[in-house]
Amino acid sequence: MLKVAIGADNAATGLKNLVKEHLAQKGIDVVDFSHDIAGNEQIYPDVAFNLATSIREGTFERGILCCGTGIGMAIVANKVPGVRAAQCHDVYSAERARKSNNAQIMTLGARVVGNELALMLVDTWLNAEFEAGRSAPKVKRIEYYETLIHPASSTKVGK
Repeated sequence: MLKVAIGADNAATGLKNLVKEHLAQKGIDVVDFSHDIAGNEQIYPDVAFNLATSIREGTFERGILCCGTGIGMAIVANKVPGVRAAQCHDVYSAERARKSNNAQIMTLGARVVGNELALMLVDTWLNAEFEAGRSAPKVKRIEYYETLIHPASSTKVGK
């Protein structure tokens, strides 16, 4: 069964709850890393880093991060070696994030996408799988550059 981590800051708690409920209705196991669940004063970099680390460690196959724009969460998640996060704002980018870039994390902006679109993006992203093919050497090159920056880190994480 697919296990998905989800996380949000205070700007996107409503969107996160909507997505969380949507995933639960589909029978997907969801664990929440959000600031309101943690019970402390986490800000979005903390939420994104903790969720991305859980992806890197293989605890979860996929993660969804929500903030006001989706940009900050993507920036932080991409700092974790072996993790690829993509900001998704349309169906095509959500599909290609998986099929071409093998992104384990999608980020959504609560102030950028409406609720219905957000659920379409989540479904599209979850249903897409990495196609490899022409994209495989490109993802390998991303991993190669990552080893230059983080030589002690293994980039073999997640699916």
